[in-house]
Amino acid sequence: MKKILVTGADGFIGSHLIEALVRQGYDLMAFVLYNSFNSWGWLDHCDSDVKGNFDVFAGDIRDPHGVKEAMKGCDAVLHLAALIAIPYSYHSPDTYVDTNVKGTLNVLQAARELGVSRVVHTSTSEVYGTARFVPITEEHPLQGQSPYSATKIAADQLAYSFYASFGLPVVIARPFNTYGPRQSARAVIPTIISQIAKGIRQIKLGSVSPTRDFNYVKDTVSGFVSALESDKGVGEVVNFGSNYEISVGDTVKLIAEVMESEIEIITDEQRLRPTNSEVERLWADNSKAKSLFGWTPGYGGYDGFKTGLVETIEWFLNPDNLSRYKADIYNI
Repeated sequence: MKKILVTGADGFIGSHLIEALVRQGYDLMAFVLYNSFNSWGWLDHCDSDVKGNFDVFAGDIRDPHGVKEAMKGCDAVLHLAALIAIPYSYHSPDTYVDTNVKGTLNVLQAARELGVSRVVHTSTSEVYGTARFVPITEEHPLQGQSPYSATKIAADQLAYSFYASFGLPVVIARPFNTYGPRQSARAVIPTIISQIAKGIRQIKLGSVSPTRDFNYVKDTVSGFVSALESDKGVGEVVNFGSNYEISVGDTVKLIAEVMESEIEIITDEQRLRPTNSEVERLWADNSKAKSLFGWTPGYGGYDGFKTGLVETIEWFLNPDNLSRYKADIYNI
């Protein structure tokens, strides 16, 4: 492939993906959100062997002209740009439609017009809602239990429609709950780790009964790379998950154990989702990813999850990294 465009390259998963692709020798265009600070997000803090080895386009995924300009000369697209915080989607659903739906449309339109050879579109396990059966296969019904998940369902359907209607070579990658270094404080694992790391022992959380299939960021990245490099999966949805289920409450206990801390969980009412919006259970069936792309998680099961947490905690305990997190407030 001549060149790869990665949208959302300045974010948590996107920055890790850029690092992995640079190390594999890819020619990259990193699409980052334009801002007056000229910040490239987490790409400003990427490893020294990666810096200077990719191109950057500062734009806005909501702008079709900028998206098409960034995509010129690219052979494939990894589309990760999105608004992802569920609590903020209750507050400002309009911007989720603009970013997640219209932004995806801009990527698809540009890819079609420019003849891009492969588009990997990022979905989310949230589109399944509370599991009706487990483990969750790609045939599970879709349930938009939050404005965020509703816009991701719409984006996924748009991506599929461009395959069905125009033959655009789209793969829909559906990662389950990714965690790891650089993750936003609005996610539960960074919320727990950052509070403990800053000496807080009464840990404020929302509901602790829901279960999740946590996927370490290195596994999510390898999933994207496998989808990019394969000639299979066009027009398909593919789960990327660890095939291991754990409750939020048990996750808190495991983190506290690794960090050797005695903690107390405090229910913070503002962190609770509306009753019908809470996704109570997620557990991935990842067999399709294995059969199509040969992908398996390197951090699967209890032991893999614990290893991933150890690596994540080590990163957070670096004072330079921890200083970027506001553990004493609720980050929506």
